Amino acid sequence: MLAAAFRITDQHVQNIAQILNCRPDEDSTVFHATPHPGGGKMQADESFHLIDMVSTMPRRTIPAVAILLLASTALSLVAQDKSVNPGINKSFENPRVPEFIERFEKEGRDVFDRRKEVVAVLSLKQGMAVADVGAGTGLFTRMFSPLVGDAGKVYAVDISDEFVAHVEKLAEEQGMKNIAGVVCTADSVKLPPASVDLVFICDTYHHFEFPEKTMRSIHKALKPKGQVVLIDFHRVQGKSTDWVMNHVRAGQEVFAKEITDAGFKQVEEKKDLLKESYFLRFEKTED
Repeated sequence: MLAAAFRITDQHVQNIAQILNCRPDEDSTVFHATPHPGGGKMQADESFHLIDMVSTMPRRTIPAVAILLLASTALSLVAQDKSVNPGINKSFENPRVPEFIERFEKEGRDVFDRRKEVVAVLSLKQGMAVADVGAGTGLFTRMFSPLVGDAGKVYAVDISDEFVAHVEKLAEEQGMKNIAGVVCTADSVKLPPASVDLVFICDTYHHFEFPEKTMRSIHKALKPKGQVVLIDFHRVQGKSTDWVMNHVRAGQEVFAKEITDAGFKQVEEKKDLLKESYFLRFEKTED
């Protein structure tokens, strides 16, 4: 059945609405005609329910809907060719590592102050493969290393060559042979397929310029039932700082929805772990 063959996401819904010049209802599968100066593609007062249409239509019309969904998918991919937050990673193009060590590894930073508690709730085990995406100066990468042991692996993934080189240098000096640096791109973590058990994204997701593509690359890199842990800033109008409101493009609900749309389900939330940030755990649901 077509409905089972296609996973209809919010992005598909918005794209279909654009193609048909209509508007989606709140349940995201009912579409209504939208008045248009040049004549819309749906008649006035006309509406349809996408799932009902697919399940009741004659076989000969199913290819048309398949084309519609494929066109929607194509639009989604095209949209992902444009950064959702241009310039947010400019400071990492040629970073002065010592300055970022002072910023990232200092008392008063929420995740630094609670770093031991954060690592404890991850429940890492010997032999696990973990990716620290947005590893930065390697604070958590170094903490993960002894927990997964010699049989495990920790990938320090970052868009900055300087950060990755710094982490690799420290790992070599400290004898952490299970750490490997990976320089990623703006739309891919550049990890081998089915190579990791857990992806850790701390204060980094809001730096994803191409979140859909990046999460798909993470989905591909995870083993079956692999997990993603997301830590990012609470962004609440009237409560969050001006810096957060201006720097972080969206709040918890939006980021969580983007991740679930990429083929994950949320399985945990730790509400009292951090003061300024939320902690969410997701599990890979499909290949």
